[in-house]
Amino acid sequence: MNEDAFWQLIEDCRPTGPDPDAELLAATLTERLAQSPLSLVIGFAEQLSWALYRLDRKEYGHDLSDDAFLYTRAAVVAAGRTKFDNALQNSAAFTPYAIDLIWAEPLLYTPDRAYKRITGEEWDRETRYSYESCSNTEGWAD
Repeated sequence: MNEDAFWQLIEDCRPTGPDPDAELLAATLTERLAQSPLSLVIGFAEQLSWALYRLDRKEYGHDLSDDAFLYTRAAVVAAGRTKFDNALQNSAAFTPYAIDLIWAEPLLYTPDRAYKRITGEEWDRETRYSYESCSNTEGWAD
């Protein structure tokens, strides 16, 4: 899955109404991915990790706990490509998510849940980029 396909899938699955914590988005994504080839699930996991890794920067997360920072980054991804790109270009666009503690933790488990539905097994997932907070060493360099 390429980056454009990832963002299109996010957009296609985003609900039209309020979605606190991105639970509806995660459920819709899981359902869509579970009906797809396993390669699409793996590609989604890679793109999600890459997006989260790109937001893993000191100017965004210096005042948040590791978990809060991860869930907040997930909320920016859940908001869609335009909001994500805005946040990458201007840290002020990230600030409302951090201040208001807007989280999207369920998005993180979407590929794992789809994988289990397809294979019947747990996924010991490793992606090229870690989405864990503070793993982007360049983003945290002084």
